[in-house]
Amino acid sequence: MTCFGCGPANERGLRIRSFARGDDAAICEWQPQAYHEAFPGMLNGGIIGSLIDCHANWTAAWHLMRRAGQDAPPATVTAEYSVKLMRPTPTTAPVQLAARVVEAKEDRAVVEVELTAGGKVCATGRGTFVAVKQGHPAYHRW
Repeated sequence: MTCFGCGPANERGLRIRSFARGDDAAICEWQPQAYHEAFPGMLNGGIIGSLIDCHANWTAAWHLMRRAGQDAPPATVTAEYSVKLMRPTPTTAPVQLAARVVEAKEDRAVVEVELTAGGKVCATGRGTFVAVKQGHPAYHRW
């Protein structure tokens, strides 16, 4: 998969790995590099948005899979998301992401995410993620 945020085949991507915690939550830990910085020692806001988007998307896909009793997650895409940057995010240590589904229907889930560093919430996000059907460019991308 070549997704910038979570695709293992994207050599220049972030390559985040999300891990389920129950049926409606997931966690992730990721180590920023100097080339992810907006200014010395602080993570770029666009990278923060990508982390939140991809982690929330995987959380939604996992939830929709479990809800439908399927063996594999559906291909999901971002319908909308927002990010609130609350304080600068340092790049000197790993960042943690914690996401949970707050609303769900058969083909979509709304997910909220917190990004923390050094024990402090640095950013939050909320998004809607939709399972797509055959014929959509993202269908079975993984």
